[in-house]
Amino acid sequence: MILGLDRPTGGEILIEGRPSHRLREPLTHVGALIEATAVHRGRTAYHHLLWLAQSNRIGAARVREVLAMVGLDGVAKRRPKGFSLGMNQRLGLAAALLGDPAVLLLDEPVNGLDPEGVRWLRDFLKALATQGRTVFISSQLMTEMAITADHLIVIARGRLLAGARLAGFVSDGSSLEDAYLRLTARTGAHRAGGLR
Repeated sequence: MILGLDRPTGGEILIEGRPSHRLREPLTHVGALIEATAVHRGRTAYHHLLWLAQSNRIGAARVREVLAMVGLDGVAKRRPKGFSLGMNQRLGLAAALLGDPAVLLLDEPVNGLDPEGVRWLRDFLKALATQGRTVFISSQLMTEMAITADHLIVIARGRLLAGARLAGFVSDGSSLEDAYLRLTARTGAHRAGGLR
């Protein structure tokens, strides 16, 4: 809904005061990593990013810059069809960073990363946040969110259940996972086996 891929049943979502479909060169305002493997498998990593950059009037130099940022400069001439899931995640992150946006939306960004990659990404995202950017991460990995996030939002069955700083969720000394399960059980949003 933030990106305009679905419509909310009520209210509106604005990025820099406008709905996402009204943003000129949207990658310069908001970058997103939704599905890391959603790339043209016949293009090289460089040309995949170059195509995205050109569609948003972003120079080719930025493509090389983001490839280096995410550690893929050495495989820029390779096609993603041979990439590991972790490498695809890095390529998706590079695409999200292309326009140097103030807002990043990342769905399960640590998926497929090895422990070194997870730590790198965590530190990288925290550094982006300290620059004043909004880094919105969607994840079901409570232990990772407890380490990474400053502010948490819990959404279940299309409803906002809670939003607070991390300390507010775990103020009683419980783990974030325990706090999440208590919250979703109280609202009936959670059943054994997952959200309903």
